[in-house]
Amino acid sequence: MFFRRRPVAPTELPDAALLARYREQGAVADLGVLYERHMTEVFAICRRYLRDDADAQDAVMQLFEQLVDKLRRHEVDNFPAWLHATARNHCLMLLRARQRPGPDRGGGLVLHFPDAASMESAVAGHLEEDDPQEAGFNEARLQALEHALATLPDGQRRCLELFFLEKKCYRDIAQETGYDLNAVKSHLQNGKRNLRRHLESPPSSTPSSFSSDAAR
Repeated sequence: MFFRRRPVAPTELPDAALLARYREQGAVADLGVLYERHMTEVFAICRRYLRDDADAQDAVMQLFEQLVDKLRRHEVDNFPAWLHATARNHCLMLLRARQRPGPDRGGGLVLHFPDAASMESAVAGHLEEDDPQEAGFNEARLQALEHALATLPDGQRRCLELFFLEKKCYRDIAQETGYDLNAVKSHLQNGKRNLRRHLESPPSSTPSSFSSDAAR
């Protein structure tokens, strides 16, 4: 006698399976499960930075509205870590928008380097990751990061944005930018070096010319 296997409910699937199925089928129900599963943690992150329940709730909704499109286009290996970084960056951009009225000439970009040990010493002096009090007074530091990024050559800046902010792999960056893999690696290597040099240089000093990828 054969028994028909019971279909697995979305709530029984791990994050990775839900993400894979959502990328393939676009079923909003799968995204809804991820929302319910991680909403409490994301709200806590937003509340810690924004310090207001209503603002935190709005931020959570904004984040998951963005995920509808992002998770269809991007493959995420570690969803909780990626979501944590995405929520933190979103809150920092909201705080920054409050402190600087008018249009954001820098594009509202906040960089976070969750897996780049080589950048920790440079960024640590400009952006404290988990200190909500510091997050409320970090305009100068965010401006320093944005200014440093803006001074990089276009190829280096774009590759850093895609790699660190959008968590894309070398191959995805190559496909999106048109660079070959060696050029992508070179842009990232030189971009990290130049960004570190800019952040570590005294404010009154004039930084030396950035190393170019062509020189390597």
